[in-house]
Amino acid sequence: MSNLVWFRNDLRVQDNQSLKAACENDGSVLAVYCFDPAFYEEGNFDLGIDIPFGKTGKYRAQFIREALADLRSSLEKHGIPLLVFHATPAEVLPELMEKHDISNIFLQKEWTRDELQQEEDLGKAMEKAGLKEKVKGHRIYDQFLFHPDEVPFESWKQVPRVFTEFRKKCEKQAEVRALVDITGYSQGIPEVEHTTIPTLTELGLEEFAKDSRSAFPWDGGETAVWERLDHYFWQTKKLQYYKKTRNGLIGIDYSSKFSAWLAIGCISARQIYWEVHRFEKEIKKNQDTYWLIFELIWRDFFKYVSLKHKDQIFQIGGILQNDYEWKSSGRELQKWMDGETHEPFVNANMKELAATGFMSNRGRQNVASYWSMHKEQDWRLGAAYFEHILIDYDVHSNYGNWMYNSGVGNDPRNRTFNIQFQASRYDADGKFQRLWLQDELF
Repeated sequence: MSNLVWFRNDLRVQDNQSLKAACENDGSVLAVYCFDPAFYEEGNFDLGIDIPFGKTGKYRAQFIREALADLRSSLEKHGIPLLVFHATPAEVLPELMEKHDISNIFLQKEWTRDELQQEEDLGKAMEKAGLKEKVKGHRIYDQFLFHPDEVPFESWKQVPRVFTEFRKKCEKQAEVRALVDITGYSQGIPEVEHTTIPTLTELGLEEFAKDSRSAFPWDGGETAVWERLDHYFWQTKKLQYYKKTRNGLIGIDYSSKFSAWLAIGCISARQIYWEVHRFEKEIKKNQDTYWLIFELIWRDFFKYVSLKHKDQIFQIGGILQNDYEWKSSGRELQKWMDGETHEPFVNANMKELAATGFMSNRGRQNVASYWSMHKEQDWRLGAAYFEHILIDYDVHSNYGNWMYNSGVGNDPRNRTFNIQFQASRYDADGKFQRLWLQDELF
């Protein structure tokens, strides 16, 4: 009898509850990851106009590829093989279960539309193969700072709409769980078929070279994120200035840049939380160190928003079900994506995004406000492009932030940005705009 760990957005070995549970179970452990073709097909957003891109673009796909190579290497040290397929889970997992006599499947619990569809399709395939009674599923919440069983509300269904109320109560009453690991776990590697990680070309995407101007030049993977954390916390001690610099636009150290690794689970929010506390004990504790935890709580909050409101986060009225008159122009979408609007600051940010898959937090708020509040275009089109292009796309934060900035989310107040003022405040010398607009006049 064997145990199967189905990796999705939890691509790490340390502090991985699903992997830990599988290793504590009787029998050998196998791991699997599927590049689901549905996530790479063009025009699969169903938003009323033709959209010339799929849900996963080249930047995130490459980051996932790198993370999987690192994960495979780390798992093999524990005698756990990682099989990688370019197919739907429903197509390959039942056959894998039968071939390796799988009795238990462990996976991180997800609750958003696409991931639930994957699980539903897999369940039907398992039933057809006669495996539903033979294989026990274990879905484990493992992407929170504050676990759903321990948030200080009657249940996560009663999580408040306002972030500040959520934050204050969690800070006072919720505990962050201790970390887990599989140190000491080792076995002979089971005999499995050899699989390769598909290339970008095989995924239907173009190969690319990283732009030298990128504020996010790193590879995916658990090894890379711990090297980054070591640099930002312990080598340069930049964490002690985080709040002061986090609205920066150029360079690698104006913020922690953990978001991409967090999004696919190369590091957990808990791991970062406990490292911040260690930094505060050993180096310095101030408003800046606290602010990184503050941002992790924001990340948690958006996860609870999606957990509570489910598919409303993808609806045009958002969680408030506000009835605005949105426009849907393919021409405007293309101009916005290409950085060809009448706002140079927006254009510079959009060109950075297109060239690197990354954009600063300050930039994201401005380009989102321009799209939904200035141009009054369907906010979901902007969110869809971010889903495609961002290297650090996370479904909960992406749609949560877009709703928030578009007046249909957790703050119904008008948050329209004055783009020129923002540019004069955060790019007073025009250095960022010159970097991305080069010879263009602004």
